[in-house]
Parts: sequence; structure tokens; C-alpha cells
Amino acid sequence: MSKPFTLLIKPAGADCNLRCEYCFYLDHLKQQKKLPRMTDQVLEKLIRGYMKTEQPVYSLAFQGGEPTLMGVDFYRRVVELEKKYAPSGSTVSNAIQTNGILIDDEFAAFMAKYRFLVGLSLDGPEHVHDRYRKDAGGKGTHSRVLRTAETLRKHGVEFNILSLVNSYSAGYARETYEYLKGLGFNYQQYIPCVEFDTEWIVDGEAWGDFLIELFDAWYPNDVYKVSIRYFDSLVNRMITGQSNVCHMDGNCCQYFVVEHDGGVFPCDFFVRPELQLGNIRTGTWQSFLESKRYADFGARKMLLNPDCPDCEWFSYCLGDCQKHRPNFPREKGSLSHLCSGYKKFFAHALPTFEKISAEAARQIREARGGK
Repeated sequence: MSKPFTLLIKPAGADCNLRCEYCFYLDHLKQQKKLPRMTDQVLEKLIRGYMKTEQPVYSLAFQGGEPTLMGVDFYRRVVELEKKYAPSGSTVSNAIQTNGILIDDEFAAFMAKYRFLVGLSLDGPEHVHDRYRKDAGGKGTHSRVLRTAETLRKHGVEFNILSLVNSYSAGYARETYEYLKGLGFNYQQYIPCVEFDTEWIVDGEAWGDFLIELFDAWYPNDVYKVSIRYFDSLVNRMITGQSNVCHMDGNCCQYFVVEHDGGVFPCDFFVRPELQLGNIRTGTWQSFLESKRYADFGARKMLLNPDCPDCEWFSYCLGDCQKHRPNFPREKGSLSHLCSGYKKFFAHALPTFEKISAEAARQIREARGGK
């Protein structure tokens, strides 16, 4: 069996119904001449081929741009093809990352029926969210996202909240956390906005301060009430030694991105012609897995600054995401833009995470009948 892998599928490419100012696809959208849409032929080729591989779980995540632009019938077809081609007894997991604006009762009922996990983008309270997350007319989208959250809840759709931390929102960690918790959004994910040479890039020190303020708002009262993905990942790393988020791993061969036209790439941040691995219409997943270009891309992760391996926090960072290193890979030894922030946060919080992890490990052992 080959190494398991998941798929990040962009059926509408970079196309989106919003115009968030910090979106790294904006320039692409301005130059776009034809609406990118995945055809049924490409979709069937994609699912049929993936279902021929051996996976513990067949995991498909739909992203963009905005994947709901495809409409609910596209996803009905996804499920139909999964039923047709999935091996008997296998498990299939579908997820969709969305701004939520186009999700209505019909869409939500469908996702509830087939247990789609939804990642809903909400940066925080209105003044935080609407700072940069605007529609094509320049209007904020906060109230519309909240309506979507209520629609998802009404239909019993499982969803979490994804918040992008930018230069503005970095100053409101506690307010954002308490706001989301107050709305009952107990599954939260925070992603740093690292778009170089822009006004919204989060500074390394500010990122560290954000994480510290977030941690202090979360601990100790909400440890078992609110799930923050990055915090969960640190605990998992301490207990198992494994990483469940790609930037904490030592190799970037984690998943494949499939564009609307069937093009396959190693990472959503690196959808570039020189890194294309092939196309699902003519290639196979085995050929992509065995691609030298894929292996070389994954190995780039460890082209580290000479100081990294000696850093006391290295095992929790491993140089951070390639995208966060200025001028990488041309400057192979460049440090992550967020390095100073991570160091500040680790010094503040890791001793407590060690206690949390020890207690969690004890509970796991007891649940399994051990001591």
C-alpha cells in the first residue's frame, strides 16, 4: 500500500463571490477571462481514480476560491460518484471550506444528510470580520455569515470556524475568542495571514502576542470545552509524536491539490506551473506519488536556517510553512516570518501544554484499561 493521502479539490478554481482584501487570489481573479468550473468528466475521473487507491479513509476537501459556486447539484454528483466507485466497506469523508454566503436550506439539508464537515470563515466580531472580508460591492459580510451559521445549525450540519489572523485582528485575540465562544462556536481554527509586502500581513511578534492572549483566554476554564485546532495539534504532538497539521511536519508531501481542470499540485500555496505534477486526465495517483518533483517539493521543508535544529522549540515548528519563509526557496536558509512569535508563545505556553498532554495521556490509558 502506498502512503495514504488526502485531496484538496478546487472545483471552481480561484473564483469567488467575495473580494476579501487580503485574499492571495485577488490578482488572479482580476485577470480571469473565463469562469473556471470542473466538468463532470474531470470529476468522475478524479473520484474513480482516487477510489482505486488504498486509503484508511477517502478524504476529499473542497476549497477555493469559493467551492459553493458549483451549486448543490455538483455535490450531489460527488456523492453519487463516491457511492459508485468507493470500495465496499470503505469510509469516505467530505469537507468543504466556505464563506457560507451561498448556503441555503437546501444546501444545508444536503450537507447534513451526507455528513459534510463545513469550515465556515468568520474572522471575529463585526469590526474584525468586516475589516477585510467584503463582497464585490465593498460591503461587509459579517451578518450574512451569521445567518449561514444559523442555517447550518438548524439542519444539524457539523461545522467549525476558521479565522484568518491579520494585522488588524491580531490585536483582538481575547475579544474574538470570547465572541465566538459566546455564539457557541466551540470548534475554532486560527490561521496567520502571511502575505508579504501587504498592509494586512501579521507581524511575527504580533502573532506570538495573539497566540498568548488566545491561550490565556482558553486556559484553564475552556480546555475541555473549546477545541482550538492548533492547540489540539500541540497536544497530539506531545502525546503521539505525530503531526496532524502540515506546517508542523518535516516533509511537505501531505496531500494533493486538484484544480478545476484536473491539474495536480503539491500544495495550495504553490499552485505554480513549475510545480505541477501532472493532470488526472492523463496521469495516475501512483505516478504523482512517485514524482521526483513531488519528492523534491516535500524535501524542501528541511532546507532550514542553520540555527533551526539547535532551537529548543524546533520539534514543534520544524521551520514552519514554506510559504512563511521570505524569498524561499531561493534563500534556502530563511527563517519563518513568524519565528519570533512562535518562540514567544512556546516559552509562555508549552510548560502548561506538557501538563495538559500528560493528563490527556493518562485519561486515554485509563479508557483503554491501562494504568
